[in-house]
Amino acid sequence: MNTILIKGASIVNEGQIIVADVLIRDGFIHKIASSIGEQADQEINADGLYLFPGMIDDQVHFREPGLTHKADIFTESMAAVAGGITSYMEMPNTVPNTLTQSLLADKYAIASEVSLANYSFFMGASNDNLEEVLKTDPANVCGIKVFMGSSTGNMLVDNETVLENIFKHAPMLVATHCEDEATIRANMARFKADYGENISIDMHPLIRSAEACYKSSSLAVELAKKYNTRLHILHISTAREVGLFDNSVGLAAKKITAEACIHHLWFDDRDYATKGNWIKWNPAVKTESDKKGILQGVLDGYIDVIATDHAPHTIAEKEQPYLQAPSGGPLVQHALSALLEMYHQGRISLAQIAEKTAHNVATCFNIDRRGYIREGYWADLVLVNLNDPVKVTRANVLYKCGWSPFEGQIFQSEITHTLVSGVLAYHKGKFMTNQTGKRLNFNR
Repeated sequence: MNTILIKGASIVNEGQIIVADVLIRDGFIHKIASSIGEQADQEINADGLYLFPGMIDDQVHFREPGLTHKADIFTESMAAVAGGITSYMEMPNTVPNTLTQSLLADKYAIASEVSLANYSFFMGASNDNLEEVLKTDPANVCGIKVFMGSSTGNMLVDNETVLENIFKHAPMLVATHCEDEATIRANMARFKADYGENISIDMHPLIRSAEACYKSSSLAVELAKKYNTRLHILHISTAREVGLFDNSVGLAAKKITAEACIHHLWFDDRDYATKGNWIKWNPAVKTESDKKGILQGVLDGYIDVIATDHAPHTIAEKEQPYLQAPSGGPLVQHALSALLEMYHQGRISLAQIAEKTAHNVATCFNIDRRGYIREGYWADLVLVNLNDPVKVTRANVLYKCGWSPFEGQIFQSEITHTLVSGVLAYHKGKFMTNQTGKRLNFNR
């Protein structure tokens, strides 16, 4: 048997912090106790370290296939593991777009060979692939992704009949990118009329406006209520949208859930002056008031999970003028570090970090035996030294694109160990690259 014993960790789990030992056997958590005397193949001294359930990132873009000059599954899963993310769910706007069951299977095949983290992939919806979408197996695919706003290739779903049919017939969770395309196009036309090609990055949240987000999100909620759809709205970027959601029932009973992303909790429109296109995302980073409102929505239970929307582009692509520079940025390596920094700032508790990045994601997606530190569950675990500062530089960035929007930031906490399905995948800068993560399964 393959065994690992973690000794004396401060375990952050299900609203509590307790000091205990954890025995891992053949990939699973075998025993949790105040003291475990059994011998193990490997022992980790966790005195002074905090043990979290591994972060489950429900929204990443790892760019494979077709866009591997920006990123690929191996490099980005490696960065994720170094950042304490043990499982991810990847989006369908690769090239070709993941619009058939065959193309979806191709991505799973790649991940089975190279992904250092556990994985799942969304099936993509378009205006003309409903038949393929409805073939998706809820037991081994995380969800169906619907872009209700512009995206790569044939991914924008703007046919009202198709949209209604997806919401009406989807056999599983539907995750939506919500920005109203007509509003954005009208805004862009107005800004081009006024500024020509000299539109600047500070205008981005005015073009991809709060109105565009709310109009689209409210439509998604309306459709979900009409058809009793299991809806999950991604990357909430405005305080107003928080009011679309409910916190009066427990997460397991919710039919409509929401996600906040690291960049909308960390940056606001004042940062465009120094960060420029490096923080150009869709939906846009908006006002300080929006940032505070989103965090409050997270803390109050209106927004259920925190993710990254990791979406890397090359340095050359990002250095283009605003109109040519693509939206998106790399985040998986530094997401948990940023949340731990917010803990040091008094903005979120350690228990809330575990809840929003692991427990709630597992519950929201009905993931089988992950997201909690429990006996009988997969050992997806992260050890953290809360008081060992690390500065982000291009030299220590692991993303294939070679940059981070957090460059220059000193994080007070260091991620020391990451265990993926019971394998020590990362320790102090070293990786176990001959072991891959597991495909996620779902209790549906």
